Amino acid sequence: MANTVIQTTMEEIKKMKEYYQPYLSEKTPPGSIFFAKKNGCVITAYKSGKVMFQGARNEEEAKQWSKPDSNQTKHSSSPKGSGNPLPTNISSMSIVGSDEVGKGDYFGPLIVVAAYVRADQIPLVKELGVKDSKDLTDSQIIKIAKDLLAFLPYSLLKLDNPKYNKLQGSGMTQGKMTAILHNQAHHYLLEKISPEKPDAILVDQFAQAPVYYKHLKGQKVIQNERVYFSTKAESIHLAVAAASILARYSFIRAFDGLSKKVGFTIPKGAGAKVDQAAARLIKEKGIYALNEFTKLHFANTGKAKKLAGM
Repeated sequence: MANTVIQTTMEEIKKMKEYYQPYLSEKTPPGSIFFAKKNGCVITAYKSGKVMFQGARNEEEAKQWSKPDSNQTKHSSSPKGSGNPLPTNISSMSIVGSDEVGKGDYFGPLIVVAAYVRADQIPLVKELGVKDSKDLTDSQIIKIAKDLLAFLPYSLLKLDNPKYNKLQGSGMTQGKMTAILHNQAHHYLLEKISPEKPDAILVDQFAQAPVYYKHLKGQKVIQNERVYFSTKAESIHLAVAAASILARYSFIRAFDGLSKKVGFTIPKGAGAKVDQAAARLIKEKGIYALNEFTKLHFANTGKAKKLAGM
């Protein structure tokens, strides 16, 4: 079986595990951190820092992450770079930043937000408490988001579960959906702020540039002028951090709405509590309710069915 092996850090593996949450297997090989199966590709991350991608599209899957290990098989290939090098003064530029939320959550939509922060707005945005949304509580996110909505140009796109499941069922990967949403958010926001133009667009990297643009093939409009990609982009420019906060604010509101609709609190993530909630949903609303509230291709669907006695 053709395979690609990369050597990376524990921090990156943690990020990978979160990304592959929908595809994780409960059983893991000896010495491994996680084991996942995605669209015919088997991903195994080891405590040594090596991650092996085996089977279908292993090279493309590996390209989203680090550089291949020198001991990789002859069937694998080195990934291309993640776009142009970042400008040295990017943190002080007028930037459109984009980020997404919901990829690793069984319940709820996939949301992408692009936000525009001009250079002269950076001090104000910082004063409002904008930073990495992972370091903020829900109540802090709600407060900051409401402040940002009063003046910050942004574009928000939400892919609800029925549409998500339809696209996924037709063969579209989550990565492709995410790339299309980012590209559309950039386009809509650039139209909104026109004729003003940002110095650059910064994407919180979920795929390397070649993979990102491959996902966009066939799109009517593709934003590729002065577009940069970086992991942890929210720490590079506050525009990405602001986009992340607005996305999470919308996500929190979406979960509140779903909880009211089903009559009980819907948990985030894709863990055991989520399985239990999905099983309760099946018992109270029927199996077809999953299409309205969840991402059906996640492993949680099978677990929930078992818990519901199906």
